Amino acid sequence: MAARIVIVDDNEANLELVGYLLEAGGHTVLRAEDGEQALALVHQLPRPDLVISDLRMPVMDGFELLSRIRQDATLDGLPVIAVTAFSMAADRTRVMDAGFGGYLSKPIVPESFIGEVEKFLQAGRRHAGSSSGP
Repeated sequence: MAARIVIVDDNEANLELVGYLLEAGGHTVLRAEDGEQALALVHQLPRPDLVISDLRMPVMDGFELLSRIRQDATLDGLPVIAVTAFSMAADRTRVMDAGFGGYLSKPIVPESFIGEVEKFLQAGRRHAGSSSGP
């Protein structure tokens, strides 16, 4: 099922690669070069299904973006996935403890990237379905 995905990265080559892969997978992609731009995009309608964000960026980093999304009740349940070159166990723990819904390592492996993103989308859809009230 096609999804609306916001991707955030200050590296143009990474932004284009991830965007290309997601669009080739049938998804609609909105691109942002920093967290501030991404925050503006997630407030557009229709609401995105997923945010994939780098961590280290100018203006607003990925951790601040996640914090702002979590503070906004209108964005409740929006999955945010970190994509970063930080790959030590402590880095992964820090990312997950911050509240990201997942973690993908750079460099991106094109052959497996879409499959990994699809797992996050499916988990987000299950979560959204289970959070509806009686």
